[in-house]
Order: sequence, then C-alpha cells, then structure tokens
Amino acid sequence: MVKRYLSLVTLQDAIDLLIREFGTISRSEHIPLERSAGRTTSKPIFARFSTPPIGLAAMDGIAVSSADTRGASEQHPVTVGKAVRVNTGNVLPAGTDAVVMIEEVWERDGAYVIRKPVSPWQHVRPAGEDIAETEMVLSSRHCIRPADIGALASFGIGHVEVLALRTALVPTGSEVIPLGTAPAPGQVVESNMHAAAAWLSGMGSAVMHYPIVPDDFGKIQDAIRRAVAENDLVLISAGSSAGTRDFTADAIRELGEVLVHGIAIKPGKPAIIGRIAGKPIIGVPGYPLSAHTVIRELVTPFLVHHGFPPPDYHRVTARIASSLPSEIGLEEFVLLAAGKIGGRWIGIPLSRGAGVQMSAVRANGYLRIPAGSEGLSAGEEVQICLTVPERVAEAGILCTGSHDPCLDHIGDLLAMRGIGFHSAHTGSMGGLLALKRGFCHVAPMHLLAPDGTYNLRYLEEHMPGEHVVLTCVAEREQGIVARTGMTLEELPKIRFINRQKGSGTRLLLDHLLREKGIDPRLIPGYEREVTTHLAVALAVKSGEADAGVCVYSAAKALGLSFSPVAKERYEIAVRKEYATDPRITALFETIRGKSFRERLTAMGGYDITGSGEQRTLP
Repeated sequence: MVKRYLSLVTLQDAIDLLIREFGTISRSEHIPLERSAGRTTSKPIFARFSTPPIGLAAMDGIAVSSADTRGASEQHPVTVGKAVRVNTGNVLPAGTDAVVMIEEVWERDGAYVIRKPVSPWQHVRPAGEDIAETEMVLSSRHCIRPADIGALASFGIGHVEVLALRTALVPTGSEVIPLGTAPAPGQVVESNMHAAAAWLSGMGSAVMHYPIVPDDFGKIQDAIRRAVAENDLVLISAGSSAGTRDFTADAIRELGEVLVHGIAIKPGKPAIIGRIAGKPIIGVPGYPLSAHTVIRELVTPFLVHHGFPPPDYHRVTARIASSLPSEIGLEEFVLLAAGKIGGRWIGIPLSRGAGVQMSAVRANGYLRIPAGSEGLSAGEEVQICLTVPERVAEAGILCTGSHDPCLDHIGDLLAMRGIGFHSAHTGSMGGLLALKRGFCHVAPMHLLAPDGTYNLRYLEEHMPGEHVVLTCVAEREQGIVARTGMTLEELPKIRFINRQKGSGTRLLLDHLLREKGIDPRLIPGYEREVTTHLAVALAVKSGEADAGVCVYSAAKALGLSFSPVAKERYEIAVRKEYATDPRITALFETIRGKSFRERLTAMGGYDITGSGEQRTLP
C-alpha cells in the first residue's frame, strides 16, 4: 500500500499545537555561577547581602561630620578638628556622615581647612546603594549575561537555578554511518543530529545523542522507548517521509499518537509531531536543510515559549538578486548570501536543494516566501533575516560569476582580514548581468569574444558607457578532464559532463567545437550541466561521466588526466565607483599578494605573471 502524508498543517498551526499540547515540559537545575552564562533563570534570584553593606567613601578625601562644615567659604574657611583621612571605598568612620574631596582640603598645622560646606552623605555610598539584602537581582526567564554573573558574584550568589531540558537525538537509517567513518557508495555520515546538538545546547538544552538505529521497526521502537523514558523532548532524524522504509510515524503511532504528519513548509514538509507518555516527539526529515529548517522554525519557537533564549537574528530589507519561483501552498525558506552594495542590502539566493549542506555553510541569512505566493522576482524588496551580526554581513563582498577553485583561496585570505567573501557560481554571463544590475560587488569572468580577446567586448556590449575595472587573477589552462587522455574529436564517442549556459567555459567549448566542425548535439551528455569546475572533475572521477572541460587545478586536485585546449585570462570585474571601497582594495591587495601567488603556483595550471594587473573600461 502506498503511504501518504496526513493533511498538511501550516507552520504556525504546528507551533500552536506544540505549545497547546505540551504546555509545561521544562525542569530546573542548580548549577555553579561560572557555568550559567547563556542559561535562563527558572525563578527570581535575590541578593544575599547588601552592597555596600555599610556607608563607604565615594571619593579620596577626609571624612567629616557635615555639621562641622557649616558656613565654610572662601572668605571664612573652617578648620575641621574631627576629620579622618579616607580613600575611595573605605568604611566611613563613626561620627562622620560626609566626605570632602581631597582637592578641596588644605592642611595647616596638622589640621584640615576647607572653604566649602558639604551636605549630609555627600560623596558617600550609602549601605545598599547598589542593592539591598533580599532585593531581587534577576527575574524569572532572564537569560544570564556576563555582566549579570559579575553582579551575582558581588551579591554573594554562587549557584543559580536555571531552566533545564533534556533532548534526545535519535538518528536512524541503515545507510547512515557514524562520524569518523568514510562512507561507501550509498552511505552518508550522520550529521543532522550533530548540527541539532550544537543548536539546542546553544539554547540551553542538555542533549543526549543516541547511537544510529538501522531501518528495523522493532529497533526503532526500542530506541524511542528509551529516549522517552530518559528525556523531556525526543527528536528522531530521518524516516519521516512516505517511503517504504520510513518507520518513524508507525513507531510513534504504536507507542502513542501522531498529532501531525506533514507541515506545509519547504524544505521540511515530512516533519512529524507525536506524543508518547505525555512527551513531545518530533520526526525530523533526513535531508540536512530540511532538518535544519524544522529545528529552526518549529522546535526553536517551542523552546522559546518555554523560556529558552531565541537566536539573536536581525531583520533587514533587501533586494533579491535572482527570481525565486515557489510552489503555492508551501511556506518556503531560502538561504541567502547577503551583503550591502551602495548603501542597500542585496540577497543572493543559494542552492535550494534540501541535501545541499554547503548552502547552510555559505549562507549568512534567509528569507521566507509565504504559502500564498508564487515566488519573488529579481530586484524585489523583501525582509530577510541575518544569521550573523549586521556588521559582519556589512563587511562582506558579494561575488557572482565564473567559478574557479582559486576563489576559495581568495576568500580564505580575505577572512584573515575580517572580510567575508560570498561567491555564487552563475557563470561569467550571469556575473556580468548581476554586476550591471548592482546585485554584486565583483564579477569573475572569462568571456571569449569572436576576435579572440577576453571580457572587454562583452563589457562594452552589456555595460556601454559604464566605468569598470578589470583585475587579472591569472592566466589559466582549460582542458579536457578524463580518467585517461582524450581529445575534442573523441567527445561524440563518450559520456560528457558540461558547464552551465552562460559560463565562460561553455562559451569556450562551443567555440572550439565550431572550429573543429563538431556538432554538440552528437555529444552524449552535452546538455547535462553543473556549475563548478570541481563538479565536472568529480563527475568524471565518480564514473558518472567520461569527460568534461575544466581548469587544470580541478583535474589535478582529483588526480585525473588533463589535456589542455586553451589558455585564457581570468579576471574580476568591479564598477569603478566601488574600486576604492576598503573591502575591494583589500581584494586587489590579496590578488597581488605573495601568499595568493604561492597558492596559485601550488594548485598548478596558472600563469601568475599578470596577476593583479588592472585595466579600465572605457
């Protein structure tokens, strides 16, 4: 029998159901003060003693009875007989109630002369000025900060009562293997629960990471029983969709009840909400981005409701760099590389594949497409949520265009200078169009013109009259990558892997095929596209293709045969008005620098003679 999801519920309905059905799941624990940063108080905390416990001098000077200073003036100085020299923080001597600053005191014949009266308790810290014994220091549901810890220590509090939650993380799947094991074909390293552990422990939950459970109904039930008995909340990874080996929903149903199977979100639709022994059970989808979305958008609001601190995200209004069609009826969350260009925020959508974990790594923000929307148009303004501090996102460079493995090394060197480098691989033409529309800071390109020159002809055509600076990264070798040597003439006989339309590599290949009189339609796999040189090389190494065209450094990195077909100029384009931006000047310095040149030489296939050279259009 074909399994199907139950009726999908909206995300908000799923959150409301969790809160309604599981109103009180948090416990409390008594922990040492030094381990309490970031934890949430479960009840009010009161001072054990007053601070200061008695009147203290607030200034260096002399402690006096204020009555003895009455009438003092420049014309009628007063000699104070009963005065005691004090420093800031000294206990006020008996019989005194004020301090005269040392700057306003003159010594004469062993006595103190003053020319200005003081009022009672002037320059004195009275008992309990900071806090009085039994006064509340922190309220319930307060997230403890470093400054709070200093105050609590001052007020004699060495242990605090904080909210506590034990969350079970149960990974499942016969294809899933533990961290530290190299996966064989068809296997994947368990990662979802490692990410969940970091996220939930950061919110203050204790996490219990259980061993991987194979796709065996009885073993999954046993794991769930144990997790429920030992924890307050249970997250089960994988097995939540409607495949033939997805046992999670049935296991929960036999042990308790399934409240929700299917939430109208993307990614993350197969999520499950269940209840066993009065405790919440969340079935988390197996795809990494689906799992991350369910934890961020469903589990997190549930914990926040119970008093655990939410992530500190900031919302900004941004323009989207490319169109985002979306399925009506599903609330979609799209990861972004966000940055600021010319005073406005730009968001570059990253791969939306639920299994593409690098989208999460490269992202510094995300947006939500409502369920009733068919998507967003390029240039449309939307609210995005930054997942890093705003100043960090502002310091980044948005790079859109041609891919090369050396871009990662540019990013690494810029990171050492505190500058993020967010690269989207859209091909040279995609980068040029993004630069034209103001959707990126820089656009790497290698567009071969009919006259044999690179880049300038395309810039003149697509950005006429615009001032653009081109910086040479290097001259690089392109060639045929294969497991054994191969020529262009042999391509119609093998399985090919191609770069995407609009990429400089695709344009170069088409140019070479025309020169050889080879019809691309005769090349098996010519229409199959990937977006990076390393993806081409990897397809060949894995046996998915017999050959492709990529740069030498990608072939060398994967130990493959390489037959050169062209040498080309790989450059980065930037609008001239941004060329003096400190981020962009740092990029130029990096390309010219010794460290980058050494890395290019080690990678192989690059001529660094002209690295850092610039030319300006017009």
